[in-house]
Amino acid sequence: MSEFRNNTDAARYEMDEQGQTSWADYRLQGERLYIDHVESPVALRGTGAAGRLMNALAQDAKDRGLKITPICSYAAAWLRRSPDYRDLVS
Repeated sequence: MSEFRNNTDAARYEMDEQGQTSWADYRLQGERLYIDHVESPVALRGTGAAGRLMNALAQDAKDRGLKITPICSYAAAWLRRSPDYRDLVS
């Protein structure tokens, strides 16, 4: 079971899976969420963990009425491939 949270003190989204934590560092400026870096631990790479984190992150941004500016190349590519969240990118 995955546990997703917005760790506002550290300015990062986190998702726990299999005792490991994937994360996305961000900056929130007004109504814009800048995604600076997305990373998963080596043990979770190739399992889709970063994609599940991005899905939860994007849904949270959508629910909060935020636009996303991906600085991280992974976040940018994921958002381009995700028709449900493509409209959040600006």
